[in-house]
Order: sequence, then C-alpha cells, then structure tokens
Amino acid sequence: MEKRYVVVTDWIKPDGKRDVADELQKLIDENPNRVIFFPDGEYRISKPLRTPAAHDKSVSLQLSDFAVIKADEGWKSNEAMVCLGGKNPENDISAVGSNYGIQGGVLDGSGIAVAISIDSGRETTIRGISIKNVPLGVHIRYGVNAGSSDADISDVNIVGTGKPDSLGVLVEGYDNTFTNMRITNVFTGVRVCSGGNMFRNIHPLFISREYYAEYQKSIGFYNECGSNWFDHCYSDQFANAFYTKKGVSGIYQNCFCFWYSAKGEMHTAFKAEETFDSIVSNMNIRFKNPEISNVVLCTKEKDGKGIFENLIVNRDLVTDEEFMKYLKGTIISV
Repeated sequence: MEKRYVVVTDWIKPDGKRDVADELQKLIDENPNRVIFFPDGEYRISKPLRTPAAHDKSVSLQLSDFAVIKADEGWKSNEAMVCLGGKNPENDISAVGSNYGIQGGVLDGSGIAVAISIDSGRETTIRGISIKNVPLGVHIRYGVNAGSSDADISDVNIVGTGKPDSLGVLVEGYDNTFTNMRITNVFTGVRVCSGGNMFRNIHPLFISREYYAEYQKSIGFYNECGSNWFDHCYSDQFANAFYTKKGVSGIYQNCFCFWYSAKGEMHTAFKAEETFDSIVSNMNIRFKNPEISNVVLCTKEKDGKGIFENLIVNRDLVTDEEFMKYLKGTIISV
C-alpha cells in the first residue's frame, strides 16, 4: 500500500516452473483500483486471468518489457489468457476506475491459447504488447454498451501459429480503434464482424509454409460489416488482400497490398463476395509474378456502386479489367 501499486514479485517468483494462475487472480481480486506490475520473468498460467470491469474493482495490468505470461502446455480453456472485463461487467464511463487495461510485456500462447479478450467495459485499452504463438491474438467480444465495446488497441505485435484457422484480430464488438499493429504467421490478419471501427497502420504478413495447400483461402482484411474505415492498412502476401462479405461496404484509403513471391494461383487486391460497393481511394497495388493471375478486383455480381479513386499498380501484370469500370481519377502504372 505504501507503493500505491502492486509488485507481483513480492508474492510470486517469476521462474516459469509452476502454475501461478490462482495466485495472480488473487492479487487482481484483492487489489481494486491498483496497477498490478509484473517485473521481468516468466509467469506460467493454466487458466484465464479475469480482470473486473466494475469501476470500484478494476485494475490495470502493466508488464515490464521482458515479463512473459505464458500458457501452460496443459491449457484447456477456449477463453483468452487475459480476459479484460472478464468479471463484474459494467457500462459506465463517468466513474473513476472505468479506465483499465493491459500494457507492455509478452503474452505467449504456447500454440494453444488465445492471448487477450475484451469482454466488457468501455474504456479498455491494450497497448505496447508482443503476442506470440497464438491461434488468435486479440478478441473484442460483443460490447456491454448495446454491442459497443469502445476499446482502444495500439502498438501491438502478433505472431500466430501459421495454421489455417489462425487469426490475428477478431472484432465482434462495435466502435473500436486499432492503430500501429503488426500481425504475422496467420491465415487471416483482421476479421471484422461489427461496424464503427477504425483501423490505421495495420500490417498483416502471410508467412506460413507448412499449410501451402490452403494458401488461396488466406485474407489480409476480412470485412463482414459496413461502416468500417481502413487507413494506411497494408496486406502483405495474402492471397486476398481486402475482402468484403455480401452486402458490405467500407472505406479504404491510402492502403497498400504487395506480393513478393508466386505463391498460389491468384493474387487479388480487392474481393467482394457479391457486388463491389466500397470506396477505395489512393490504393497502391504491387503484383510480383506474371505467371499467375493478378487481379485488382474480383466480384460475383457486376452491378456494384463502388469506386476506385486514383490507383497505383504495375499495370503490365494485371490480368483482369473489371476494376476499370469503377475507376475514377488517375491510374498510375509502375
């Protein structure tokens, strides 16, 4: 109490040799409105850590740069290693204590555990974290505020398992912001099932080699709901860079997609499940190999109302012309 924050190593030795989940949960539960600080070391857990969303019970988890929370090899839960707002849900931004989250350090899912979920609350933050060896990095659940989760995620690096079901970010709650993120070794970089979200400077990279036969299903950004904004988002080497579900529109500005190898049979910059109804401005597309199909726009239906406004692309490698009917402004061939 003299320090006004809780240092985990005053109670727990961070040597990674035993399961400390129950002890960590006890510290969380018994220290409301405190910062729980994790010094360098490894903290092995076999079950989810749940932080309260209620303003009079909330805590913030802060990890030093080399502090690692690692999932035990016997992990069996389908929930995340850290469930922010995983207990005592509350929909309140006026009370002191409604702001809480996790910052810094490393979360290692050991190839089996989801890293972080936001389950309730409205001022939740995830900042400056390195996430490794996970089937899913960050999961924003349906929010407590009539579906809105109103969370802010920034400066997060995610490394997946490379398996066909691996996913960097899954967004089910509404009205969140995501900035400055690097995501790799996943088959889908970002999957958005809700609206009102802003993505800025998000860079998913496909590197999986073990499951090459599944490559054509890989997606950089999968938008399943309207009213989402993508600014300077960079899909790197995914078969489908930007993908919209049937009936969905979005705004994509200053985005980039790039392929550095001839992996797969087709590289598609923008794919619409039915009609193309999005606004895409100032997109930069760089195809690599003339021996495969290089597609700017792939649609099932041809009567969409979307727009490509200004486009940079190596035109000599493009194998489709569908995008030209939607082009407004300038096309620069490189």
